[in-house]
Amino acid sequence: MRENGRPVTLFTGQWADLPFEEVARLAAGWGYDGLEIAASGDHLDLERADQDDAYLRSRTEILDRHGLTVSAISNHLTGQAVCDDPIDFRHEAMLRPSTWGDGEPEGVRGRAAEDMKRAARVARRLGADVVVGFTGSKIWPYVAQFPPVPASVIDAGYEDFARRWNPILDVFDSEGVVFAHEVHPGEIAYDYWTGVRALEAIEHRAAFGFNWDPSHMMWQNIDPVAFIVDFADRIYHVDCKDTRLRRPDGRSGVLGSHLPWGDPRRAWDFVSAGHGDVPWEDCFRALRSIGYSGPISIEWEDAGMERLHGAREAVTFIRSLMWPVPEASFDSAFGNQ
Repeated sequence: MRENGRPVTLFTGQWADLPFEEVARLAAGWGYDGLEIAASGDHLDLERADQDDAYLRSRTEILDRHGLTVSAISNHLTGQAVCDDPIDFRHEAMLRPSTWGDGEPEGVRGRAAEDMKRAARVARRLGADVVVGFTGSKIWPYVAQFPPVPASVIDAGYEDFARRWNPILDVFDSEGVVFAHEVHPGEIAYDYWTGVRALEAIEHRAAFGFNWDPSHMMWQNIDPVAFIVDFADRIYHVDCKDTRLRRPDGRSGVLGSHLPWGDPRRAWDFVSAGHGDVPWEDCFRALRSIGYSGPISIEWEDAGMERLHGAREAVTFIRSLMWPVPEASFDSAFGNQ
């Protein structure tokens, strides 16, 4: 059941190995209001949805059958290829064949940009107001600043982002849809200052905002509550994923040491919402304070927990944070003595 008008949705990206109908059935049974549909697997083929009315209806019919809504769709994987340099085997593994094509890098970037425009059109036809995703980044490989990187190279990276994304955002504007960029390592905006610079690069146009996912902030020592307050007018979507930080042992660093998820030697790990160190209550109070009324989506990732258990438990945990707000200030009664 919805509380305060905000639907609680399940992000389907980690469930793309299951048929869309099965994910919808599971989510409805667990008490979710809707889905943040990933353009992955058979969940949502953007090219078909943009051209085939019957296919698009098949998606909405599945949602209707299970009493679910869609407030946002995700095109993370394709968005990554818009600005990335290099384009390589990693992108080939996650892009649809029609986007990868012959693998020539600039061709891949161009087709990825067209698919992001397509995502805006499909979102509008589905009745969703937000597309969530990544941007990619020409300059992420230089994050360590060694070998030394001239400031001109970093400047050129933000110029490249603006050049590639402004035409995409033009389509978002024409469709009345916004793009919620997930602040995430590997992207043009991965923390507070890079978020500021990304907005400056596109002259703060309204079509571009942020998907607030605290899990990627925690291990970078970014305050997820402060991020909400600082970007109050740019929080366009919320993904709830948690991060568990381990006590420093003098061996493990924040870069992960090339250790796999779930390895106890890591300094941090993604965990199901409520099992990590995200200050969830403070975060939800901050979201209320800025007037956020959009979807609250649960992104389930936890190498140490079975996902059927985790997704069911997470929706209960997140709903426990969504209590009604008072209609009047608690101290207003003091004037009625």
